[in-house]
Amino acid sequence: MSVQQEINTYISSQPEAKRNDMLELHKLILALNPTGKLWFLDGKNSENKVVTNPNIGYGFQTLHYADGSSKPFYQVGFCATSSGISIYILSIADKTYLSKTYSSTIGKASITGYCIKIKNLKTIDLDVLKAALQDGFNSSK
Repeated sequence: MSVQQEINTYISSQPEAKRNDMLELHKLILALNPTGKLWFLDGKNSENKVVTNPNIGYGFQTLHYADGSSKPFYQVGFCATSSGISIYILSIADKTYLSKTYSSTIGKASITGYCIKIKNLKTIDLDVLKAALQDGFNSSK
């Protein structure tokens, strides 16, 4: 199965309201980065145990770890959660940037160092979200 097929299957498996928001978010991110690499992580570890929610990723960066190792990973991504959607912006090194820059203007969302948690897209300002996502594509750790 291709990455796009896995993404379609994952989004299709969601309840209708969340599915519609995820489709809109997917299209929005693709419009911001149309030639970027697509990722789908099924949330399972090497022993096939579920360790996290499946997630969709966009773009490419290399993560570098303190032990000297590195790993390719996406810049921006999202996943369905029990309470809504978590949007990850992983490529910004300053973990206070998202909150300082967008928390007062994005609308009803919870922002941590690299995650914007929303209940649905209706509760946030999409132009502000687009700016945050673009920052993620323009940044590299």
